[in-house]
Amino acid sequence: MIKNKYAIYKRSKHNECVSTQDRVLRLLYGNRAGRMVLGWLIRPEVSKLVGRFMDTGLSRIMINPFIKKNDIDISVCQKNEFDSYNDFFKRKLVPGARTIDMTDEGFVSPCDSRLTVYDIEDTERQTFNIKDSEYTVASLLRDKKLARHYRGGKLWLFRLCVDDYHRYIYNVSGKQSDVRRIEGLYHTVNPIASEYYDIYKENTREYCLIRTQDAGTIIDMEVGALLVGRIVNRYVDSTDVRRGEEKGYFEFGGSTIILLIQKDKVAPLDRIVENSRKDIETRVRQGELVGYVR
Repeated sequence: MIKNKYAIYKRSKHNECVSTQDRVLRLLYGNRAGRMVLGWLIRPEVSKLVGRFMDTGLSRIMINPFIKKNDIDISVCQKNEFDSYNDFFKRKLVPGARTIDMTDEGFVSPCDSRLTVYDIEDTERQTFNIKDSEYTVASLLRDKKLARHYRGGKLWLFRLCVDDYHRYIYNVSGKQSDVRRIEGLYHTVNPIASEYYDIYKENTREYCLIRTQDAGTIIDMEVGALLVGRIVNRYVDSTDVRRGEEKGYFEFGGSTIILLIQKDKVAPLDRIVENSRKDIETRVRQGELVGYVR
């Protein structure tokens, strides 16, 4: 089985952190006893309970160890003292800390993340494969009629890790629809979980449609993850949006943003296509150019 790799070099200290995390996840997902514990952890009420603790002043004791462990640069934050761990986790950066590429035909990343682009089959079933799990667009959206519009298109998966900046932007301008919410579980979005569960059709998620002038109608989805208490979107009703405008943020944990693009509307950069074919995640930052509108 091929393991996802990062398209950047990571320092040994961080590699040790990743390895420890992977070992814990394999204990949870890879055996019966672990899955019994996991069955409790992924329940929505547990996620909400953890989220409440992360809103308290007591949770501040976790902030400095996390900053040191993950080498978080606090100098680019709007403040360096926080009321709770969630206050730190959803921290805002100073203006200019992220540059939004405004090339006319440019297609940018909505967040700091690890990006993989998947082909959606140009067939009636409209399947796509993440790791060894087969999905359909209809199962992801819970909407067969809407899914048909993405036959032969592409699915862009932006996976955020716990040490990433967890605010995200609109990466296109257009007209946003009302937000739809699908209640579910809270599996981790670490690739290890994909070896055991179809996490992207089991996890809690929210999505909207964004009708654009040149890139077709894009589905913009946020997926909750292990112990992520809330997905907080700025707009839940229909409204006009602009590229670079903040869309929302995740609270505690890793998470994922998925973009569904219609056939022949947006072309990923060559390096992203090549990495995705090799099952390599490409490290991208919010506002970075990742493709072009055709």
